[in-house]
Amino acid sequence: MPRDIYEVLGVPRNATDDEIKGAYRKLALKYHPDRNPGDKQSEEKFKEINQAYEVLADSQKRQLYDQYGFAGLGAASGAGGPGGAEAFRGFQGGFGDFGFGDVFEDVLEGFFGQGRGRAGMRARKGASLRHDLTITLEQAYHGIEMPLKIAKREICADCRGTRAKPGTSPKTCPQCRGSGKVQMVQGFFSLSQACPRCHGEGQIIVSPCPACRGAGRTERAAEMRVRIPAGIPSGTTLRIGGAGDIGERGGTPGDLYIHVVVKEDPRFERNDDDLIHEVRLSYPKVVLGCEIDIPTLNAQKCTVKVPPGTQNGTLLRIKERGMPRFQGRGYGDLFARVTLEIPKYVTGGQKELLEKLEKSFLEGEGEGFFKKVFKRT
Repeated sequence: MPRDIYEVLGVPRNATDDEIKGAYRKLALKYHPDRNPGDKQSEEKFKEINQAYEVLADSQKRQLYDQYGFAGLGAASGAGGPGGAEAFRGFQGGFGDFGFGDVFEDVLEGFFGQGRGRAGMRARKGASLRHDLTITLEQAYHGIEMPLKIAKREICADCRGTRAKPGTSPKTCPQCRGSGKVQMVQGFFSLSQACPRCHGEGQIIVSPCPACRGAGRTERAAEMRVRIPAGIPSGTTLRIGGAGDIGERGGTPGDLYIHVVVKEDPRFERNDDDLIHEVRLSYPKVVLGCEIDIPTLNAQKCTVKVPPGTQNGTLLRIKERGMPRFQGRGYGDLFARVTLEIPKYVTGGQKELLEKLEKSFLEGEGEGFFKKVFKRT
């Protein structure tokens, strides 16, 4: 009886398609006859690996094998003989008739460097770019559309991407006759690989374009406008699809990533969507209470009432006067943080008044004025 095909590939029975494909690629490269010339054991192992993969790569065949083993594969192939090893061999058709499929072509490509069509002519996506952008908190509040200059690769204006000098054109490669491939015999297989003369492109550039030096692309400063959404947090990266380098040989452009940094504003401390503004008040104002005006980012007047006896460090909340919620609705809140301001120097008259106030506290509450102040701060 042949070995369990899951065991052959070294994968569990609940392995995903990607896990099965990955295991197959690894083993096929390891035991390929051209890597092990004259090694009959490697050749047999290679056959076994391909037979196992043919079943596990097909969902219907895999289901039959999981339910009935090799007998199920024999029934599926229409074989009238016994099940087991013979049924499995009949189902596969033997090594010489084995159909490799797309995944085996990928393995050969990784091993020999071959590809479908003109290997070197494959379109390649352009590189993605990054640009750092610094804005103010006020700009982040309102959102802003601003111009940018980005150094990026674009199609050469002189040769229009052909890479050939204007007035000339690429020539068909005489070695591969434009196919981009040459045939190569490797053991049991007749394989094709990229043409060494044209590097798989099928064409050669006799007179390269002087503007791009035959690259087909040139670098220049491209101007664009970018929209920064309102409420954007500092450190956010925005993606603009297709705004990066142009691809090679007709490939799609890369992307542009804009990393946004919001500068600190001396008036506000930002906490997500909330803003905090520090208000420094004298002792009489926090004791007696008062009304104060605090700044906002929308240029609207905002008056806050400070209740009598407000303690040092108290946060007074003003609803929905903070930052717009990024990619959401509504606004955060604005807070006024009350900070008790203690003067470093006082005049003689002020000192006398403070001493009287201190005496009144001692007589009325039994705790000194300065003890109260420092206790609250």
